[in-house]
Amino acid sequence: MLQQSASQKGALNPYEKPVLPQLDERRLSKIAVLDVGSNSVRLVVFDGAARSPSYFYNEKLMCRLGEGLSTTGYLNSEGKERAIAAIRRFKFLTTAMGISEVTAVATAAVRKAKDGLEFCQQVFEQTEQKIWVIDGAEEAQLSAQGVLLGWPESFGLVCDLGGSSMELAEINHGLVGRSVTSDLGPLKLQELQGGGAARQAYIRKTMRRLAADMGPQQNRLFLVGGSWRALARVDMQRTDYPLRVVHEYRMGSSSVAKTLAFLEEVGLEALQNLCGISQSRMSLLPYAGEVLCELLDVFEPKDIAISSYGLREGLLYQQMSDDIRARDPLIEACKMSEIKDARVPGMGKSIYNFVRPLFKDAGPDLLRIIRAACLLHDVSWRAHPDYRAEVCFDNATRANLGGLKHSERMFLAIALMHRYTNKRDDEIFSWMFRILNGDEVKSAEILGKAMRLGAMLWVSDEVAQAQLHWNEKTCALQLSLPGVASALYGEVADARLQSLAIAIKAQSYGVSV
Repeated sequence: MLQQSASQKGALNPYEKPVLPQLDERRLSKIAVLDVGSNSVRLVVFDGAARSPSYFYNEKLMCRLGEGLSTTGYLNSEGKERAIAAIRRFKFLTTAMGISEVTAVATAAVRKAKDGLEFCQQVFEQTEQKIWVIDGAEEAQLSAQGVLLGWPESFGLVCDLGGSSMELAEINHGLVGRSVTSDLGPLKLQELQGGGAARQAYIRKTMRRLAADMGPQQNRLFLVGGSWRALARVDMQRTDYPLRVVHEYRMGSSSVAKTLAFLEEVGLEALQNLCGISQSRMSLLPYAGEVLCELLDVFEPKDIAISSYGLREGLLYQQMSDDIRARDPLIEACKMSEIKDARVPGMGKSIYNFVRPLFKDAGPDLLRIIRAACLLHDVSWRAHPDYRAEVCFDNATRANLGGLKHSERMFLAIALMHRYTNKRDDEIFSWMFRILNGDEVKSAEILGKAMRLGAMLWVSDEVAQAQLHWNEKTCALQLSLPGVASALYGEVADARLQSLAIAIKAQSYGVSV
């Protein structure tokens, strides 16, 4: 019952049987993925839209299976006990959720340890859970595919740092290219003999070997793994960054250097509490920082993006058809939210057509966010009327959405907030100007107020759809209500049209029926 790497002779490929059933369906049954890493064991249960599944359940335990591995050659004995206990719990949970099969993969520590296969056998005997031990090349590819789940068509270098290894893979327009693996994991470096000088020399030598294998990689650097996410949280704390969404957080080489100095100055224990990072993770952060400094020095990427998507999401991406991969993860997630939560599913398309004349010169990136906002314009209607605007803003800034830069997330939040309110307190929201400029904030406000007006103009007849007309030369705004739709225009609609006219700085506005 023991399963080894798919690349090992005679082994059963874990991808021969699709992880996701009925991938062409818009809605999935719950899918459980168990990641047995060198540092942690994590269960993730995915649910929802095929292209952008939601995280139905997410739990991890810091087992540190790889602690001491480089010295003894064996998995940590206490870590094994903790891991088996965690897997037993996870199996019980998934059974209670009605999930019949859990896909479990093990990475560097288990594949390197002399007792790795014996551990997998123990897990099966005690929990009936099979574990697929993947090799470094597979791990690199899966992590890169996880990045592609959130950033379709992206290009750059993916760096996945685990406890006992570090993988690099290049991505280019939706494809994974060259990939390499190394033992530059923090647990390995922590146990290296010879102190800081020896460690620096080892990191430098290994990184230059990796660079020779990978070739020039000076595009974006995507960082995958718990240590990188922890480093991003410390950087957010240092800069008092207004959002706390780690996914798509951007950093530069200079900010990395400042944050590592901040880490040393403030201290691990203090930052552990301030940033909500576990002690075991925080203890490895200085070693991760040393690796990142050398990585930046050798590859010289143009910028850095933190990815919360990695190996587990890569397992999903591995099984997707080309048709599903080609879909926009943001739009798919918004469509699913509209279907599930909106009062009138499908009205988002009508709202998009209604507001579109106000953004005639918008490029594809802005139109994409406008479309997302229109799909989400009514999904928070169940909230108390006094708090709908606040709920919309909070949901957008904190929602687990892929394919969304922080600036785009903030634009979406402001637009959805103004979907339910004409006014905002800029003293309260002044921090948003650190992410968007004034023109961007104004555009989001205009979109929100246009959606606020359009949401009043419900009609079932396509011919009688309300339309906005905006003449940029004369600054004239006109609302057209054909046929029976004229009955929809009243005092509240007039007030909302006036508010939109003020926001867009119209010289005149009116209604035609």
